[in-house]
Amino acid sequence: MSETYTLNDVKRALAQASQMLSSQKDTINKLNVFPVPDGDTGTNMSLTIESVVRSVSELSENTSREEFAKAVVQGALMGARGNSGVITSQILRGLCEGALRAEHFNTEGLSVAFARSQEVAFQAVRKPVEGTILTVIRDVASAARTAQKKKLSTNDALEFIVNEAFASVHRTPELLSVLKENNVVDAGGYGLALFIDAFVSALLGRGAAHQDEVLFAQNTAPKVEIEHIEDWEGSEFRYCTEFLVHSETVDVEAAREFLPTMGDCDLMVGAHPNFKVHVHTNRPDKVLAWYLDHDAQISEVHVHNMDLQSAKRNEELSEEAHNEPATPFGFVAVASGAGNANILKSLGVNVVVSGGQTMNPSTKELLDAIARVNANNVIVLPNNSNIILAAQAACDMAEIPCALVPTTSVPQAFSALFAFDEATSLEDNVHAMTEVLDQVSTGEITTAIKDSRDAHGNPLSAGDIIGIVNGDIEAVGTDITDVCLRMLDTMQADSFDSLTLLAGADFTDDALSALEAAIEEHYDDLEIESHRGDQPLYPVVFSLE
Repeated sequence: MSETYTLNDVKRALAQASQMLSSQKDTINKLNVFPVPDGDTGTNMSLTIESVVRSVSELSENTSREEFAKAVVQGALMGARGNSGVITSQILRGLCEGALRAEHFNTEGLSVAFARSQEVAFQAVRKPVEGTILTVIRDVASAARTAQKKKLSTNDALEFIVNEAFASVHRTPELLSVLKENNVVDAGGYGLALFIDAFVSALLGRGAAHQDEVLFAQNTAPKVEIEHIEDWEGSEFRYCTEFLVHSETVDVEAAREFLPTMGDCDLMVGAHPNFKVHVHTNRPDKVLAWYLDHDAQISEVHVHNMDLQSAKRNEELSEEAHNEPATPFGFVAVASGAGNANILKSLGVNVVVSGGQTMNPSTKELLDAIARVNANNVIVLPNNSNIILAAQAACDMAEIPCALVPTTSVPQAFSALFAFDEATSLEDNVHAMTEVLDQVSTGEITTAIKDSRDAHGNPLSAGDIIGIVNGDIEAVGTDITDVCLRMLDTMQADSFDSLTLLAGADFTDDALSALEAAIEEHYDDLEIESHRGDQPLYPVVFSLE
């Protein structure tokens, strides 16, 4: 396998990588949790790379490295669409600038090129966000440095970089909560990893890219459960506005100070005389006027109404999901905490509505969730006594057969789902699932927010750790472990077979391990199973069965 590559080899690899990215753009789009024009990450990235391919295809076979790099940068800048496309253009610009600094296309050259790529990409974004394409390019640059330190061959370094790109993508949900809540990886980061992999595959002649990663994304991508959030930050603005600026004299710093005053998700990249501008704003006319007033020419103006685009996208996704054959049964559950939501989904829940003790969803929210389930029958699990009435009202108003199982906690929902039998009727399932609720005893630990009294009339103070057993305050103290043990004693834990612990958002893994050890010391025969529930305000929720 050759380790000497020409500009023609690079041109061919770019073309093949572009084809790969275009073929996977729909998969990348579906991964995205941002249903706005900028959310079409796969489309925007593929269009950006296609523009690069067109630009370099016009070069002669004897072109210089400098001319080739200029064509890549120009093509990427002119073709960039959306935040993902603009950031991709800057990643490519950095790679080209770094490659020109390096003497050879080798492991050392890769390290220099990716280091510059990371630098340029981060400079382009005013508020870099972890768990995005920026994280992936940073990790790839780190991998390139590691490859140089290990003195890997060029080909081995390229493979090492590809593997780290996908590993970084898999880590994005741990860095960006909205990804974890929607059970997806970052779309932009995944698109970048696919592009790098396809480019390396073509360069090394190793055939198809990592198809297992493609399948991973396809299996992960959500159908309809897409949260309305912008791509770099929550946007309050309606129009996604982007255009090219042509000027030898425009004050770049003044322009970059102006753009945030008009909206958010603002980017201005490039160099005199050509720039790309992107901003979310309510007044695209004023944005364009500013550049015209500063002796700049503008072209390739694109203004998208994100409200209309979002509504259309959600409608199309909903239609797509409902075009699939309906399942016999579906589930809607209420829960707070990404961990609890993931567990419920793993047990078969189709839609998890965010809510709980401090946030009770409305009847309409529950009714909308029922409508999103593509099933002939739907069972609703409210998981809180304060939500039962709203959930029952939603079931009564639903257009499809819908029934309530009156769960008052997430652990009860776990047991109810285990009792479900697809082979029986809706009525029989509701009866069986409701029947097991009495076998689950639930405990919750939280902090008192005001002075009060426990179930036995004893006073307690704001800030005390309190243990709630089936709705009554049965233990008060200053230590979570101590309160939990006293609750278990009150609940006669030694008469049960199993204990399920759900750790809250602020309860660390070390604290959870210590709590498990303390419980095991007191209850030898109790089978303990612990999970990250990540619920707010309640460091520990547990159930005995």
